[in-house]
Amino acid sequence: MSRRVTSTLLASVLLMASLVGCSADARKTESWRAPAAPPPAATPTPQVPAGTAPKSAFGVGVRQLKLNRDGRALPVTLWYPAAGEAGGAVKRSAAAAQGRFPVVMFSHGLTGRPEDYATLLTRWAAAGFVVAAPTFPHTSRGSDGNILDVLNQPADVSYALTQVLALDGKAGDGLRGRLATDRVAAAGHSAGGVTTIGLFTASRDERLDAGVVFAGTAVGVGTAFAGATAPQLFVHGELDEVVDYAAGKAAYDKVPWPKALLSLPKGDHGRALLSDAATLRVVSDTSVEFLRWSLYGDAEAKKRIPTDATRGDIATFDDHL
Repeated sequence: MSRRVTSTLLASVLLMASLVGCSADARKTESWRAPAAPPPAATPTPQVPAGTAPKSAFGVGVRQLKLNRDGRALPVTLWYPAAGEAGGAVKRSAAAAQGRFPVVMFSHGLTGRPEDYATLLTRWAAAGFVVAAPTFPHTSRGSDGNILDVLNQPADVSYALTQVLALDGKAGDGLRGRLATDRVAAAGHSAGGVTTIGLFTASRDERLDAGVVFAGTAVGVGTAFAGATAPQLFVHGELDEVVDYAAGKAAYDKVPWPKALLSLPKGDHGRALLSDAATLRVVSDTSVEFLRWSLYGDAEAKKRIPTDATRGDIATFDDHL
């Protein structure tokens, strides 16, 4: 067996241990990884030019995009700023709002689906972002649950991103002329957090300007962060019973770019994103301001991040942005 195959197999086994409830093992496996290249020189600002994010909320539309990458079915749910009054129900296939909006690619967790995160993702859309969330063929709810397929998901996201960005120039498409194709982020939860980290390490997609990692770990994808500066926001519960907090913090510590860690002392693996209203508000507001800064280049949004992150006793904030 070749050294490359052996390394891939070992990384896959470690990834499985980390994401199927073995939080104690996560601390052990974080010590193993291939030697990383020296981190690239980083500048203290995002790649995007300075600008101003929308100040008013939008209505939200939703539609489906059917994609397939080499036999891998990848249906994508798109939430986007819609014309009409903000704060109402999400409207299927609603007309897009006027403007050009940055794109955020979101990756769900193991046995999850994009709709599980709708409360958070529609808030991003209402703030002025097009959110594209693939349903992965082997890790989504109702699939065969092959956790090792997480290693194929960064390529899935890059493929889906290409197809989503192409809508900006597609005649007759409702998002034609509405996408800021040069302002893109990746985000994900749990196995989707692994996917997101992979997009900045072993499977670096240079189109990405920023990342948001919820309850993620670098096991399987490594911490050799590469390419141009891409600010990162990590969010992790200190009581996470699936991906140990220390494993997420270890990945965060290796990020060579502007970064911040929102730690939830009472947070577990997923409740902050799915059901706890007070925690979700802090996570939502903090991530919105981070995206406004990193994708719109909004300096005022950056100033608001620490305030949103430390509201109440819900979270602590390590700020290196």
